[in-house]
Amino acid sequence: MSLKILHVLLIIFQATVCELETKKIIELLESGNTIENYDTVKARIGSFIDTKEIKIHNNIELGKELKVLNDEYPQITYLYQIGKSIRGTFLTVLAIGKFARQNTPGIPEFKYIANIHGNEISGRELLLCLAHVLLENYGKNELITSLVNKTRIHLLPTMNPDGFEDATPGIHGWIQGRTNAAGIDLNRNFPQRLGPNSVRNMQPETEAIIRWTKAIPFVLSANLHDGSTVVNFPYDDGRIEGVEAKTGDHELFVQLAYSYARAHKFMWKKGPRCIGRFEDDELDEGITNGNKWYSVSGGMQDWNYVFADCFELTIEMSCEKYPNSKELKQLWDEHKFALISFIEKIHKSISGFVLDGSSGIGIPNVLIFIDKNSKVISSNAHGDFWRIVIPGTYNVTFQHSLYESVAKTVHITSEVPYKVFNVTLRRKSRFWNFDYDKR
Repeated sequence: MSLKILHVLLIIFQATVCELETKKIIELLESGNTIENYDTVKARIGSFIDTKEIKIHNNIELGKELKVLNDEYPQITYLYQIGKSIRGTFLTVLAIGKFARQNTPGIPEFKYIANIHGNEISGRELLLCLAHVLLENYGKNELITSLVNKTRIHLLPTMNPDGFEDATPGIHGWIQGRTNAAGIDLNRNFPQRLGPNSVRNMQPETEAIIRWTKAIPFVLSANLHDGSTVVNFPYDDGRIEGVEAKTGDHELFVQLAYSYARAHKFMWKKGPRCIGRFEDDELDEGITNGNKWYSVSGGMQDWNYVFADCFELTIEMSCEKYPNSKELKQLWDEHKFALISFIEKIHKSISGFVLDGSSGIGIPNVLIFIDKNSKVISSNAHGDFWRIVIPGTYNVTFQHSLYESVAKTVHITSEVPYKVFNVTLRRKSRFWNFDYDKR
């Protein structure tokens, strides 16, 4: 059994003990002034050409809009499909970046996915707004230009186009269109960490996401929902519902989630999320552990963390699942700086290349351990690696079956929240002393 598989099993079955509780982490972030708020993020991003009007696009209009953007900005976009829905609608992705067409060594991969529940439509439209802002301000806004140059950003506005076709506004919209055309909730359709790894009735939309995520070495991701205003972080399931099911990267996930909530106009504030709604969710914070809120088995964000090398959050963007155009414009104003700044978090990382000591060529599939309980990641096809971190001191170990292991101590600070370095591995001896072996 490989070390990678062994560590996945540990993630699945081991209850990780974390030193700090979520509320304590938030208190430390606020008291240390290490977290940006809506106003500071807005000021740092600076002025940019913004979206003036927002309309609700049907699936055909959505596809045309993505193609228009691709045609207008061919040098920094790439339009591609990752699969089809049950009814045959393409799942279309718009990649944005200086190197948009293909994975490029040294450039990290980021993704936003929306509309996994077809009746939750905010993300569909806000990702179109985000695409317009990133493209129209390239070469005009310094931060946005830098982000596009240094990151490959993938936007999938709809994972469930069939459900969207069935969705309707109003109270019935809370149910109608949620599932795909086969009546399956796609956010319960991924391999589980606590149950069977295989899914008997895996849907084509789910299969497409899994193929896509395994083909591209995504580092950071968020999937966009509606129904509340909160950022949800792993794990989504646990042995006992209603208590935090913590990952080995609990503090990192809390900081990622709270950074998004704090960059939103009001999501971070304490108090009920959706006052006066017929089904209030009873949350009183801007972030929540998934299992503490309610347990979800077979969810997409847990699958990304356990079975891929991608850290994913679930962002509940609006109390209204099917907002109108006016409400969408308000939602964009509330979320736009958080959506942009969350992409930046991919660069708060330990990164570099793992190289062969003799040839200098990058080594793929090197296991990279950071302390004992955290997620193990692997180097990519060209030997490059990206591991998101928060300030602290890390013991980083690089392991490969054909090479001698190397350990590094890395210091990350709030002032310099990243570290870029290369690691050289020496091959193990291929020759045995056969006389010794006979004894």
